Amino acid sequence: MRVMLRAIMDTQVSNDAIKTGRLPEIIQSLIDRFDPEAAYFGPGDGGRCCVLVFDMKDTASIPTIAEPLFQELGAKIEITPVMNRDDLQKGLASLQ
Repeated sequence: MRVMLRAIMDTQVSNDAIKTGRLPEIIQSLIDRFDPEAAYFGPGDGGRCCVLVFDMKDTASIPTIAEPLFQELGAKIEITPVMNRDDLQKGLASLQ
């Protein structure tokens, strides 16, 4: 299932992660594990934010996705099912 992960990182915790060099490692680990079709980084909700869109093969992977962000970056996260344009067209066609 295609999902969008939005993580708002705690500013102080992510500042410390930058100073120790951990932030790039944590982000790279997420990218390596989930091979997102899209990854965006910038400000959000007053802090550092990342948005990743990827295929979540099993909901049992949620802890492996969330825990590094919770524990190492003090992040608040949302994981939301999403569709691309082709998925939407297919879904709308099935309504007829």
